[in-house]
Amino acid sequence: MTERTPLLNYRLSASVNESESRSPLANQAPEKLPGSPRHRSSPQRQPKKLSVFFGVVVPTMLSMFSVVVFLRIGFVVGQAGLYQGIAMFLVAYFIISMTVLSVCAISTNGALDAGGAYYMISRALGPEFGGSIGLMFFLANVCGSALFVLGLVEAILGTFGIPEDPTLAPTAHQILPSGYWWSLLYGTVIALLCLLVCLVGAHIYAKATFIIFLVVIVVLIMIFISFFVVLPKPIPLPSSSFFNGTGPGFPTTANYTGFKLETLLGNLYGGYSVDYTTGNMMTFATVFAVMFNGCTGIMAGSNIS
Repeated sequence: MTERTPLLNYRLSASVNESESRSPLANQAPEKLPGSPRHRSSPQRQPKKLSVFFGVVVPTMLSMFSVVVFLRIGFVVGQAGLYQGIAMFLVAYFIISMTVLSVCAISTNGALDAGGAYYMISRALGPEFGGSIGLMFFLANVCGSALFVLGLVEAILGTFGIPEDPTLAPTAHQILPSGYWWSLLYGTVIALLCLLVCLVGAHIYAKATFIIFLVVIVVLIMIFISFFVVLPKPIPLPSSSFFNGTGPGFPTTANYTGFKLETLLGNLYGGYSVDYTTGNMMTFATVFAVMFNGCTGIMAGSNIS
């Protein structure tokens, strides 16, 4: 057995051969253990392509400040309230803390090669369990990439896209065509750009993520500044496709109040209602499922490190 042998395979082999190793023949010298200093191989370490900051800190922070935080945090507080929203984040970070402890336990239990979380799982549980879990992990990465791309398209069209509701007049900076097929085209172009960055190599990936990181920091700063600069005003809402005209309809305008004690007190407790875009009744589980997508940044850092 070596340091790179799966732990489960090592335990099973050690338990099977335990009786044989207890009674060695008298005329034979005890066999040297593979982990002894004389027999331990010294594999050549691969050169580091990325530093800790560009390879771990920046990707993890970018995944933490994901598109869900920017586009769906208002949805979470509006449906669940501030108290239940904080409880959701506590539950999410408890799950993340358990994941971090598991990653630390596996990564410090032997030598690790390239492969990220899949290599750690396959080494700890063997190739059979690692392969099945790795397949689900691959599909999760694909769905996560699609989520981030569609979130970027939604943010771009929400700012620069022509409103699909004919009752809303476009502003001067809303010039991009909008619609289902236009969104599909924008998302395809962005996905191809991401593929091109990944094909070029790790260095261009580090530069691209650092530029995106700077943009995210600037956006966060501008959000805090807007709290004090933007005055209270009414905001027109697009008409919902689930309103058929027979029952109580959705409001057509919303009020932005800024910092106001009355608004804070009104958002403390949950008020689950029918979702504006899907027409489904929201619950704690459905809102938590939307919010938890923005709390999976630890896997990005573990995959690269």
